[in-house]
Amino acid sequence: MNGFEIIGYLAGVFTAFCFLPQSIKTLKTRRTEDISALSYAVYTLGIAGWVIYGWYLHSVQMVVFNLISLVFAVSILAVTLYNLRKK
Repeated sequence: MNGFEIIGYLAGVFTAFCFLPQSIKTLKTRRTEDISALSYAVYTLGIAGWVIYGWYLHSVQMVVFNLISLVFAVSILAVTLYNLRKK
């Protein structure tokens, strides 16, 4: 593994887990008033696209890191949409 691959793995880890704190907070508090459902919906579609593209390229790193991101994004989006529906 060369230096650029290490940078790629680190970038994947940081990107994949950047929404972990927001996911935890959203799931604990169920507060989503200031979260844009449209932004999270578009982001979720984008991440799903990266998963599919990574699968096509047989890129394990792309699939794994984007699946992690997708789980966090979907959790936030689900609570946001649920709260919008309750209004």
